[in-house]
Amino acid sequence: MSLSFEGRVVLVTGAGGGLGKEYALAFAERGASVVVNDLGVDTKGGGKSSAAADKVVEEIRAKGGKAVANYDSVEDGEKLIQTALDEFGRIGKLQCFFCINIYFSFILLSTPDLIHRVHLRGSFLVTRAAWNHMKKQKFGRIIMTASAAGIYGNFGQANYSAAKLGMLGLANTLAIEGRNYNIYCNTIAPVAGSRLTETVMPPDLVASLKPEYVAPIVLWLCHEQCQENGGLFEVGAGWIGKLRWERSQGCIVRSKNEPMSPEAVRDQWEKICDFTDSTRPLNIGESLQSMVSVLSRVDGGVGANPTASAATTSSHSYESVIFYLFIYFFFLLHSGVNVSFSCRFLYEGHPDFSCLPTFGVIPSQAAMMDGGLGSVPGLNIDFTQVLHGEQYLELYKPLPTSGELTSEATVADVLDKGSGAVILLDVNTYSGKELVCYNQWSVFVVGAGGFGGKRNSDKAKPLLPPPKRAPDAVMIDSTTRDQAALYRLSGDWNPLHIDPSFAAMGGFKAPILHGLCSFGFAARHVLKQYADNDPSRFKAIKVRFVKPVMPGQSLQTEMWKEGNRIHIQCKVKETDAVVLSGAYVDLQGASEGGGLQSELVFAEIGRRIKDVGSELVKKVNAVFGWEITKDGQNVAQWTIDLKNGCGALHKGPYSGKADVTFTVSDDDFMEVVQGKLNPQKAFFSGKLKIRGNIMLSQKLEVILKDYAKL
Repeated sequence: MSLSFEGRVVLVTGAGGGLGKEYALAFAERGASVVVNDLGVDTKGGGKSSAAADKVVEEIRAKGGKAVANYDSVEDGEKLIQTALDEFGRIGKLQCFFCINIYFSFILLSTPDLIHRVHLRGSFLVTRAAWNHMKKQKFGRIIMTASAAGIYGNFGQANYSAAKLGMLGLANTLAIEGRNYNIYCNTIAPVAGSRLTETVMPPDLVASLKPEYVAPIVLWLCHEQCQENGGLFEVGAGWIGKLRWERSQGCIVRSKNEPMSPEAVRDQWEKICDFTDSTRPLNIGESLQSMVSVLSRVDGGVGANPTASAATTSSHSYESVIFYLFIYFFFLLHSGVNVSFSCRFLYEGHPDFSCLPTFGVIPSQAAMMDGGLGSVPGLNIDFTQVLHGEQYLELYKPLPTSGELTSEATVADVLDKGSGAVILLDVNTYSGKELVCYNQWSVFVVGAGGFGGKRNSDKAKPLLPPPKRAPDAVMIDSTTRDQAALYRLSGDWNPLHIDPSFAAMGGFKAPILHGLCSFGFAARHVLKQYADNDPSRFKAIKVRFVKPVMPGQSLQTEMWKEGNRIHIQCKVKETDAVVLSGAYVDLQGASEGGGLQSELVFAEIGRRIKDVGSELVKKVNAVFGWEITKDGQNVAQWTIDLKNGCGALHKGPYSGKADVTFTVSDDDFMEVVQGKLNPQKAFFSGKLKIRGNIMLSQKLEVILKDYAKL
């Protein structure tokens, strides 16, 4: 279907010739009402005539189109817009195009000149005159015409280059400020033959670079179907390319409490300028985030370079829940396990029919494999060289026994361990918009290290050694020779666990048991020993996979109870080899869900949001995430949504991407709220960590001050 501009009003400045004329004719041909603006000046900016604009208007009308001429300077932006309103009653599209190109030497840049007045100031004035009309009707499209000279620079064009790049900065800000009103602003840097370029290009090249090879992208960017906003495009000769900013990973060149020197910059210059695994910041928040991360890590004592991340989404069904449970209990039945325990997790007619908590890893697995690992730049996965290093699972509510789940995977960090790389992947799994569970996968890729990255990450869920005493309880279960073959049917299709030749390539004599299968055995042992097989008592589990288990071997789980945390260590009974270490299971106890001072504050914030949420949404327009810690562990997560609807407070992470996320201990949170701890000091001391748009934290500070009074 062809693109139509019927009922739309278009203003084209500089439309008496060249590209501007081509735009005006193209819009009119497709039904737009066109305001043809042109001063009628010569290539040096002198003289003035109505002839150029009049001729274009006559050509449009001769073809049955609608057009009106305007001869005002763009510095009189209000007059241009008023012409559109007087003639056509509305302003639906605004094209900022200027065709003056005057050469000045660098020394004349300090002299007031026509270039900046027309190109940059004129762009601002015309846009400002149209802005409120566009906001009122909730529609507008703006095209700024920059130049390669502004993007890359060009000898002898200092003033012109500065003005054109200034237009790009103006366009980027308009794109941000206008998007909530359906006003989109994009920038093009065209190359076309005109009366200006004919003085610097060979005649045959000028003839080949036709203006009609540029006009189509302008029409597309202005059409209501196009959702592009804030883009920069080079166009010419029938070719179009999009430009974006690229930034190297960079390098921290200072240490805590040490001065920064030019020699340190010199010594790290090659790394500073290395674009391997470069990042592409999309907004000022992402740009500032790296600097904030450096301040936090250096001054807070962490000392590591920021890394890139990526995300993906995957949907899952719970139709395989019973089969997952059967994988375990088929073998348990043959090992003499109490059948009443099995029926609770196997028979849908059981009064307490429940889902085994460790099923929470299954819906996250496809998102991790299909999107998480695949999103790491430059990483080509050889699954014979991939080892599952660690796993963390946390449930926010008992897993449903049926339904559909959505999992979102994000690369949290990439670590250099020398002989390999460790990839940390965070996966949140939702039922609708409600968070059900969170997984952190730690994957070791053999041979992918040695890239000069950091070895450790504060984003990794910590491992904890068991108490130095004899275990409080020990449980043993046997696997069978077919255990791996059956477990893989739950969704882990890695041939390492069934194909002998594939296992041999990975350095194993035979297919090995899945680490997550051992993980499930250990979790069930804790549930039986300390939670009366009640899955609602399960909160979280963390393990490190130390050595492989061969199908048929027996798994022995040693347990130490420390309050609601059960430290565990899993061994192969036949060899006494430790296969799971640094592990623990957190259970919900009588004291769970209380005892945090911050809960009182968030409860008060929630009540106030219900009262004045709409007003706060208008003022703030952001989503804030909170991660509350205690003894170094995340114990609560909250979302303050002051962006959608009438505002809301949710317990748990945001279903999308929060604009800014704060991590702070429960005690320090209260110190900040009560004014005893300055937020800036908390940040620079490492007590308060911030991810995302740090500038929004100023708004939240007011909210906490005004609405968190106890």
